[in-house]
Amino acid sequence: MKNSIKILFPGLLLSLLLSILSQLLAQFLPTVGAALLAILLGLIAGNTFFQQPIFDAGTKFAEKRLLEIAIVLNGLTLDFQLMREIGLAGLLFVLLQMTLTIVAAYGIGRLFRFTKVFSLLMGAGNAVCGTAAIGTVSPILDAKSKEKGMSITAVNVMGTFLMMGLPLLAALLYDQAVVPTSALIGGVIQSVGQVVASAKIVGDDVLHLATVFKLLRVLMIAGVALIFSRLNLKEEEPLFHSSTKGTARSVSFTIPWFIIGFLLFFGIRSLDILPESFLSFSSNVRSQFEIMALAAIGMRIRVAEIAKEGPKVLLYGLTLSVVQVVLAIFLISIFF
Repeated sequence: MKNSIKILFPGLLLSLLLSILSQLLAQFLPTVGAALLAILLGLIAGNTFFQQPIFDAGTKFAEKRLLEIAIVLNGLTLDFQLMREIGLAGLLFVLLQMTLTIVAAYGIGRLFRFTKVFSLLMGAGNAVCGTAAIGTVSPILDAKSKEKGMSITAVNVMGTFLMMGLPLLAALLYDQAVVPTSALIGGVIQSVGQVVASAKIVGDDVLHLATVFKLLRVLMIAGVALIFSRLNLKEEEPLFHSSTKGTARSVSFTIPWFIIGFLLFFGIRSLDILPESFLSFSSNVRSQFEIMALAAIGMRIRVAEIAKEGPKVLLYGLTLSVVQVVLAIFLISIFF
């Protein structure tokens, strides 16, 4: 236990200091906000003076665990009226957005002459939940290490750009109206962390609802994994081929603990039995953990690694991201 704390301490302390600094600067730059400042400060720190491995364990813990705890606590801050607003329309939006994203990823990947497996990895990563989705479907698709690594890099790079750009696009298109802005951010951006970071830039109402849209996508990983297990991966044959019938590959997946915690806390909040003092305290803790996690996310973005990735792969990712955004805007105009 003592050894684990010692390993985590440098990165956690740096994440905390950057989060405090970002909140102090936000008082002078309120239009920028602490969330974006935390990411930018982390990006600068992680690519200049604080690249040493000693910080890696702590920043990874902050990026993953603190963010997961914040998502669970987010269940206590959701407004039930907002949940009713997305309703069936929100579910249909997510299903269509995910389906069309996977179809687009496969089609664009094949146009770029990438393999079926790599194209499907990109589809899962962009449609569901980034690295986690790629990790889930990789063994199902028998993906090579290189294919897995390239898809993770491309998905995370594009997610970083979308994380910064979608709040601005939402402001131009929707004047930051809560439901369409949340649908755009929660329905397009790849990883849970990037969704939280992007939505936090806009405001807490968007953060709450964008998280719901995103978690709906995460829950769909089971269906995506099952469908992928039935596909024909032979390059010279159609993707849906009669020879694949009855030969589904084994499927393994788990529901992330933070989704279960989020749903549990949302259920408790809906009973209206918790005192306001506790809800206020949990909201403050959630906000602090989020900003620490955002600083850590910025710390862990490596500009050199982004520049090193093959231009063809990045062009594929960029093309797919543009298609995703266009699809989401179209579907939002129909459902919301």
